[in-house]
Amino acid sequence: MALVHNRFDDQTIRMSEATAGDFFALLKPRVMSLVVFTAFVGMVAAPVTINPFLAVVAILAIAIGAGASGALNMWYDADIDAVMTRTASRPVPSGKVTPHEALTFGLVLSALSVMTLGVLVNWLSAALLAFTIFFYAVIYTMWLKRWTPQNIVIGGAAGALPPMIGWAAVTGSVSFESVVLFLITFLWTPPHFWALALFKSQDYERAGIPMMPNVAGEASTRRQIFAYSLLLAPVGVAPWLLGYTTIGYGVVSLALGIGFVWYAWKVLQMPDSDRVMKPAKQLFAYSLLYLFVIFAAYLADSVIERVFALGGA
Repeated sequence: MALVHNRFDDQTIRMSEATAGDFFALLKPRVMSLVVFTAFVGMVAAPVTINPFLAVVAILAIAIGAGASGALNMWYDADIDAVMTRTASRPVPSGKVTPHEALTFGLVLSALSVMTLGVLVNWLSAALLAFTIFFYAVIYTMWLKRWTPQNIVIGGAAGALPPMIGWAAVTGSVSFESVVLFLITFLWTPPHFWALALFKSQDYERAGIPMMPNVAGEASTRRQIFAYSLLLAPVGVAPWLLGYTTIGYGVVSLALGIGFVWYAWKVLQMPDSDRVMKPAKQLFAYSLLYLFVIFAAYLADSVIERVFALGGA
């Protein structure tokens, strides 16, 4: 537990030796890009005329808010990041950025992003962004992640909210369509991260994180991955079934859902003796493709609908 206390030990004021690249890495740019993309889809999907200036401001604020969440997460998780192979090189555990710098950076960006969105766009989207940052940095990072194997299930709400924030930014409200977009990411999160947890279980065990394979066992995790895939597949098609999109999106989402269930089935069939876990690695890779393509298809469908609407005007 000494590593936990080290988060607060070095508070000496000094000139920062961190580079701009180190601070950029604190933002978790890959996660941030996914947040920005899904938020943008939520904005474009909304049936309103979009003010270009406010749209750019909203996207920038959401991106900064997502980065702030990443910085606060890296500040608090520096102790466990240091003992996990895939996170040991992050800026704080590697010593490139001090914990104090990471905390200050995250707090400043959090306040900046929420206030910018509230003052220049609207306060509903700002409130949703503030809740997302709080939920990820406090509820998930400081509590759920270290205390329950349902950490990913509950904590996944934070990563699923950006489409609703984007929708609220241009409409000033939240609709059932934006909730459906939320549910797609929310139900995608457990099988995505549990697939990773299956072949990285030793990392999580060393760090003392109660991921599902380490608590409930691999067989139970495989069953739950398959169960969530059966829930995700129809929810992914739901926007078409509910009349929000055209059949083009419906066909793409149906094919993606079938693929997800197929890869999850292969994970379910993995023998307990399988240490290579190729099916789990395949599902993890496919899940990334799934989320990108299904939101890209939604975006394309929304753009085409707007073009035709302009043509008919």
